[in-house]
Amino acid sequence: MSFSFAAVFSDHCVLQRNKNITIFGYADDGKAVKVTLLAANGSVLCANTGRAKAGRWEVQLEPQIAQTGCCLTAELCPASPEDKADGAISPSTITLTDIAIGEVWLAGGQSNMEFELQNCTEGPEEMADTKGDGGAKNVRFYYTNKIGWMDDHFFEAERNTCWQTWESQARGSWSAVGFFFAKKLAAELGVTVGLIGCNWGGTSASAWMAREYLEKDEDLRTYLSEYDEATAGKSIEQQCKEYDDYEIENNEWQRKFGEMFAKDNSLTWETATSILGPCPWPGPKSCKNPYRPTGLYDCMLRRVMPYTMQGVIWYQGESDDHKPAMYRKLFTNMIDNWRTDWHDDTLPFIFVQLPEHRYQADKDFKHWCLIREAQQQVGDTIKNAWMSCALDQGQFSDIHPRAKRVVGQRLEAIAMEKVYGASDKKSLSPMLSSSLSIDGKMILTFTNAESGFALHDDTKELEEYKMMEKGQGNEVPEDFTGFEIAGEDCIYYPAKFAFGGRDGALNQIILCSDKVKEPKFARYAWYNYGPVTVFSKEGLPLAPFRTSQKDSLEKTASEHAAIQQIMTV
Repeated sequence: MSFSFAAVFSDHCVLQRNKNITIFGYADDGKAVKVTLLAANGSVLCANTGRAKAGRWEVQLEPQIAQTGCCLTAELCPASPEDKADGAISPSTITLTDIAIGEVWLAGGQSNMEFELQNCTEGPEEMADTKGDGGAKNVRFYYTNKIGWMDDHFFEAERNTCWQTWESQARGSWSAVGFFFAKKLAAELGVTVGLIGCNWGGTSASAWMAREYLEKDEDLRTYLSEYDEATAGKSIEQQCKEYDDYEIENNEWQRKFGEMFAKDNSLTWETATSILGPCPWPGPKSCKNPYRPTGLYDCMLRRVMPYTMQGVIWYQGESDDHKPAMYRKLFTNMIDNWRTDWHDDTLPFIFVQLPEHRYQADKDFKHWCLIREAQQQVGDTIKNAWMSCALDQGQFSDIHPRAKRVVGQRLEAIAMEKVYGASDKKSLSPMLSSSLSIDGKMILTFTNAESGFALHDDTKELEEYKMMEKGQGNEVPEDFTGFEIAGEDCIYYPAKFAFGGRDGALNQIILCSDKVKEPKFARYAWYNYGPVTVFSKEGLPLAPFRTSQKDSLEKTASEHAAIQQIMTV
């Protein structure tokens, strides 16, 4: 086995400050490896030695303060005379240069985290700053090898991955959300920030988890059983061929669909499939399909594990909307899985609550409402996990909103307040904490709303909501406000609302309706896409809510939109 660092270590890499630094790579079993970190002036900052086991070595280095211009060396010790004599054999010493010590975050999830800087609304402005004088030069990026099957091509491609600086021609392909998070963080902390991109459009959270974490739960095992049953009796060769054939067919279908949708974004799914035939995405269930459960955990996440980092930013949930009732459990177990693998049970997770979204031709299945609710439950119950509400950051009839700066900067504000202890930050959206029905009114109390609320005009989204509902044969009441209340019959009616509550409490909202004499349930923004009107005085949207999960006489629907993640970046 050749002696090397793991691919995630390269020139320009960023190492996490103020933590023990884990360095790892590959060597023959039993080989001793000495790793040395040197300062910009050549002095030794720290060094340590480890021994390869099962083809892999790992070394722990002492915590360091932020700095740049460092070098990192790994040396086989003692060096073999044969190694020195044979140039075809890996060198006994490997040196990496231009190493920065700062802050490291992993940018995970699916296509809205994957969405590239060059394609976002703010991209042209950022890309025009070629020298990075606006702060971009303090951001570095490593994109984990994005191949979902570990064959010879996988390892060849992985060897060509490397950390990129702003000078890289590839900077346009960086995660836009990740970039805006890192750029602002670097400016506020005054250090270099490194991002590890580990994301793939269209993926369920189950793709990013170890098999044992799915197997141990009866509900989560369904993610595995669907694939196991479909591949039973098929050889690896057969599965690979089926997937390779699918990719050719799907690429052509996607190309044609993209051209049609670009010309008419009101294109219905029925019209598209009547012209193009059935969409082949996401392809056959096979060992090579990247959407398979555990697939990207094995092929991407484990390849950078356990690179020392400060935390994770996460944007995902769209592709689990077919099982919304399971998402809280799925996401909670994924966080536990990652924290176990990184040997850090308090590893920060800062994640985006899904924004408003609905394709024009789709029904309002309200499945994204359930995903959003599950996401808030995770933020409410899991230590060091915080939710950033992005309800107002959706885009009409497009699952990929192009404006990404606000989303990234909201994540950064949470990091500054909750991870770095910036006391001047108010980073979390107002969230429902309690409700009380009294005298024909509902009194709602919220956290993160000490300064009160502000009303924003959202006529555009309201008209789009009315148009989509009309297309489904539904009329939106003229007095619709986004707030609704219901009595024991669970029939909701638009509610009038007033900011402020009893005794002058600024963090309360009072609801009432002439049609509901004794309100029992209340909800706000309980739709996949619609108006977002209520914000905190700090400019953060009120998180959508319902006061009870027992507020509906209907069963939870498993039906969902036909057009989901087919238009990945």
